[in-house]
Amino acid sequence: MLSLIAGLVLGAAGASAVWALRADSTPADASPAADARAACQALDGFDPDKYTAKGSAGEIALNRYAAAGAFSASAAAGDAQYKPLADAIRRSQDRHARVFDFDATAKKDLDRARSFCDGL
Repeated sequence: MLSLIAGLVLGAAGASAVWALRADSTPADASPAADARAACQALDGFDPDKYTAKGSAGEIALNRYAAAGAFSASAAAGDAQYKPLADAIRRSQDRHARVFDFDATAKKDLDRARSFCDGL
């Protein structure tokens, strides 16, 4: 039991040290443009047909779709030029949440978002 507690304490101390050392550094490109590119990368890897798939394919699709929404919202919050991207992804996500499917309307908004990404 003592070794378990010691291991937890040492592990927490090590993690804290790494976190403290990294806290002073900032990402090389923490900008709205970087967030927009990340949203587009997530969207590029997103396949609506795999959204309901079982296993890792479905998990990947779900997480990429969510990441595209989060990154695009962050980009738009930092720079209004990315608002069309965030709006298109949000509309697609809202539509999907209403109808539980990627119908023509949801896919149209995804296409708008992807067109925006093509211009980046």
